[in-house]
Amino acid sequence: MPHLSTFLVFLSAALIVALTPGPGIFYIVARTLAGGRSEGLASSVGLGLGGLVHVTAGAVGLSALVMASAEAFAVLKIAGAFYLIWLGIKTWREARVAGPAEVTTTGSRPAFREGIVVEALNPKTAAFFLAFIPQFVDPTGHVAAQSIVFGLISVAFNTSVDLVVTFWAARARHGLVTRPSLVTRMRQASGAVMCGLGGALLFARRAS
Repeated sequence: MPHLSTFLVFLSAALIVALTPGPGIFYIVARTLAGGRSEGLASSVGLGLGGLVHVTAGAVGLSALVMASAEAFAVLKIAGAFYLIWLGIKTWREARVAGPAEVTTTGSRPAFREGIVVEALNPKTAAFFLAFIPQFVDPTGHVAAQSIVFGLISVAFNTSVDLVVTFWAARARHGLVTRPSLVTRMRQASGAVMCGLGGALLFARRAS
């Protein structure tokens, strides 16, 4: 296992990364504003489980294989991008269907499943784990075990931040829920954010 000083540096770096606004946080805000706190919480947990897919894949070398293959990276990227865009369009189209007094537009279970798929199909997450975690792994120890431990810590930090963001976004939404027209625009904006995230992922490049 790495030295204590290395482990503390990793904890600090992983926390800073988790606190830095990125696609995951924007996705959580969009889902919470569109569907409420329960949907946001479900999406946060779903993203966390989706992150565990990359942790496991990285530990057994699958992520490295995907990142080394331009074709595999492209397939994963396109699938994840179009899934996000589809969710965004779906959210936009349903913005005027759900009444302003409703708490959710999709439901916690679908939001949970969608969160898993969104994160599992994100090749940038795989690239992050491959670039970030190996810097702290002790090559003289059990590399796979260390990768899993570091990955679990990173996912725990990210999920914790997502949960906090969910509560803040839900509080902001609660103050606006009595204004039907504003709620509709808010849901449409959430759909647009998801489409934007999907478009950004579609143009992501594989690390050389």
